[in-house]
Amino acid sequence: MVQGTDAAIGSAYDARAAEYVEVAGALEQMDPRDAGVIAAWRDATPGRLLDAGCGPGHWTEFLGRGGREAQGIDLSAEFIAVAQHRHPGMTFELGSFRELPLEAGAVGGILAWYSLIHTPPAELPEILAEFGRVLAPGGSILVGFFDGEPREPFSHAVAPAYFWSADALAELLADAGFTVASTDTRGREQGEISARPHGSLVAAR
Repeated sequence: MVQGTDAAIGSAYDARAAEYVEVAGALEQMDPRDAGVIAAWRDATPGRLLDAGCGPGHWTEFLGRGGREAQGIDLSAEFIAVAQHRHPGMTFELGSFRELPLEAGAVGGILAWYSLIHTPPAELPEILAEFGRVLAPGGSILVGFFDGEPREPFSHAVAPAYFWSADALAELLADAGFTVASTDTRGREQGEISARPHGSLVAAR
């Protein structure tokens, strides 16, 4: 198994899924500022929503509030099992961002909250193109990432990961037919799950 492939990432999260769920598997454990950013994007984005990298499903459930249609996809079979158990009325699928199990134009928005950090930078354009394929005209994505020197690897607790910046991601998104609508960065505060600087951006097709 080659490090950095989808299979390797999924296996790495499977091995530590129980630990991850315990420390970061519920909405109450998330920073309220993150919830605010995601809620604002959700409420401004019509259509079905996809949580790409749904983990144990807490953000998927959040996207589905207010009668919204939301579903999740993840590389980890253990995460999918937890998500299905916790949220039996929602759809969760095991799969890759490289070949989403959706028709072209099927969703209005895609949440990729820290789920692109493990993708080798040279492979990210492939995934952004696939996101563009399944988005409806005018659809948007919300990406959460660790803010730092673009493409610089760092030692993540589960699998190798990479820093990004809003500017560097904007260039890749532009090549995939997206226009960045807003960006946000901030340092981390004591008590947050991760001490690394946070970044997020919204981009539309």
